[in-house]
Amino acid sequence: MERSGVNGKAAAAVLATMVLWASAFVGIRYAGEHFEPGSLALGRLLVGALALGAVAAVRGVGVPPRPAWPGIVGSGVFWFALYMVALNWGERHADAGTAALIVGVGPILVAFLAGWLLREGFPARLLVGLAIAFAGVAAVGLVDSGGGSTTRGALLCLVAAAGYAVGVVAQKPALRHASALQATTFGCVVGAVVCLPFGGQLVTDLGDAPASATLSVVYLGLLPTALAFYTWAYALSHMTTGKLGATTYLVPAIVVLLSWALLDEVPGLVALAGGALCLIGVAVSRGKPKPAVTAAVR
Repeated sequence: MERSGVNGKAAAAVLATMVLWASAFVGIRYAGEHFEPGSLALGRLLVGALALGAVAAVRGVGVPPRPAWPGIVGSGVFWFALYMVALNWGERHADAGTAALIVGVGPILVAFLAGWLLREGFPARLLVGLAIAFAGVAAVGLVDSGGGSTTRGALLCLVAAAGYAVGVVAQKPALRHASALQATTFGCVVGAVVCLPFGGQLVTDLGDAPASATLSVVYLGLLPTALAFYTWAYALSHMTTGKLGATTYLVPAIVVLLSWALLDEVPGLVALAGGALCLIGVAVSRGKPKPAVTAAVR
């Protein structure tokens, strides 16, 4: 059940999700050199489903009630499966900057779909914050743009953004009937089932890939998938879809910082400015409007 305020656990869940998703970019870039887009998504989802299933079994979590299934299936198909495959595939035909820019449309789509379908409305601060954060993503994208994008790559990244938006909005109603662990576990299972046609390619890639690449897939499945999608679902059960979607603009800023700290990639001024805009945009979108002051009658 959604609460009016965001508690400390929900805030920690948001931060954990953003950091883990930011770290996934490194793993995807490396594993993607040895795994095809579909097999990478399937491997990641299988690891995540097994890990989540084990936790659910230990905790005695049962099958979600019937009213939760439309949202679970929707998130599994559009977010866990379509988003991952389309993004993995799109990044092969688009440079990093273009991919980041197009996928950055996702939170804006989430806000509009949530405002329309979930009746969350269109708060002015949310819309202004989204615009500021998207400008930051665009700035970071300009730095990373290498001019190697194709129309196919751009369209695939757009499909990924749309899949993310539809999946997130579908998951929200499911959390009214199922726990975060149930929604994440069974959503991941649905995504893995949808990606089973890539099973043959996964077997081939596992046979050819070095152990380090396979470990990257395991990492992607355990942390950026199993843990991060669970912490996301937990946070989503405590706040509106539009505001939580806006927090994903933290990811580009965190990626810049992680690349600086771990890969010794010193960001330029434009990248730093873009990261700062992302942070400012998220802060604005999550801020609360000041209460109107009524003049006292004397």
